[in-house]
Amino acid sequence: MREAYIVQSVRTPGCKNKRGQFKETRPEDLLSFIMKSCVEKAGIDAAEIDDIMCGSAFPEGEQGLNIGRIAGQMAGFPDSVSGATVNRFCASGIEAIALAALRIQAGWSDVAMGAGIESMTFVPMGGNTPRPHPEYSAVKPEAYISMGVTAENVASRFGVGRQECDEFAVRSVNKALKAQEEGYFTEIVPTPAHKFVEQADGTFKKETFIVSKDDGVRPGTTVEGIARLNSPFKAGGVATAANSSQTTDGAAATLLASKEACERLGLKPMAKLVTYAVAGCKSDEMGVGPKYAIPKALEKAGLKIEDIDVFELNEAFATQAIHCIKELNIDEAKVNLCGGAIALGHPLGCTGAKLTATLMANLERTGGKYGIVSMCIGGGMGACAIFERVDGF
Repeated sequence: MREAYIVQSVRTPGCKNKRGQFKETRPEDLLSFIMKSCVEKAGIDAAEIDDIMCGSAFPEGEQGLNIGRIAGQMAGFPDSVSGATVNRFCASGIEAIALAALRIQAGWSDVAMGAGIESMTFVPMGGNTPRPHPEYSAVKPEAYISMGVTAENVASRFGVGRQECDEFAVRSVNKALKAQEEGYFTEIVPTPAHKFVEQADGTFKKETFIVSKDDGVRPGTTVEGIARLNSPFKAGGVATAANSSQTTDGAAATLLASKEACERLGLKPMAKLVTYAVAGCKSDEMGVGPKYAIPKALEKAGLKIEDIDVFELNEAFATQAIHCIKELNIDEAKVNLCGGAIALGHPLGCTGAKLTATLMANLERTGGKYGIVSMCIGGGMGACAIFERVDGF
């Protein structure tokens, strides 16, 4: 198969749902803006794109009606650029990138885009009208289990304690604060946001402002301070709002091309997708998914844990991230160099695409060769993509 090269990877900031700076900005606006920005930064004509794969964990409401196609049209891409919406819950964004890469590898496309979107303000966790199957839910209720309950299951089954979860959360926040101060988030494109301001006559005026950084990072977070919080999932439990991922709004986009397209269009590749793997696990401990997906991907690539320079391991919950790091014997110094979802947020279907953009920036900044994007997935799965930074062909 052909190689699939990343030629650009960008994201919007991540903003707190319902309280953050994107709370009045529709998801189509976020996604279309970052798609257009990705193409402009790559320096190509959008007409070169064959297809768009867009991840969304809950593709309904404002995120429905095939947002992968709608957002491309809103971005001003020509009618010839088709689009699809992909759902693998928390891995939807990385699944979209993998599918876009696969099109190139198979020779079906020369240029394709993988993207992700989630506005957890507009479409809540679980969607607007969740309807579990009545008979099946009686037989296997864990298929529809709360993600917070799975986090508590991981803690109790694998011996992850409250103190280490809170310490992990504080490290995540401190890394994110340092990254913001040092300007490490070079993958972020300052993004227009909207607010509706009431006028003297009772009407509302739509105003636009620019958001340049993730707004969920909490300065002053300490282990002592967050120790006072209780778990909403289990009496005396481990998982709290402070050591779990934030619900977030955001979008991200990655442009991929074949070697032939790069040469024809004068594009400089940033990295290539080495391999991608998904793996299933028990639904009621879905957070352990990466400990199965990462070894599976490494085996396919002929690599070992020690070969990986940077890990973007989604921090759905501190319980599961800690367990996976321990189980796989990963050096935590290589994990989430700029903080993770506990500090920066987890915009569900966007996260895989968001983490890919962050990984590209971190590999470039550190000079690393191999990087991993991995996360657990609701329903009992894990996903892992391995990327190799390149400098020309």
